[in-house]
Amino acid sequence: MKMKAINIELDKNQFLKIINQLDDNDKLELFNELKKSLFLKRFNKLLTSTQTDELSLEEITKEVESVRKQRYEEGKQII
Repeated sequence: MKMKAINIELDKNQFLKIINQLDDNDKLELFNELKKSLFLKRFNKLLTSTQTDELSLEEITKEVESVRKQRYEEGKQII
């Protein structure tokens, strides 16, 4: 059976009041959905903000190997 959709306007306080009336399981479900959608947005924003043509994968690899070698020589290798 198809549910009929309705549109209502709520301000933020009205929305929060409704959310606070939910039981804990429904709040957790809502939280997890929000977390998923926010994670994707924030991750994509991070990827966009860190894109650069200044570093190549080869340069990054050289730097990582250099740090690993230095830590190994100093006895600070992470196991």
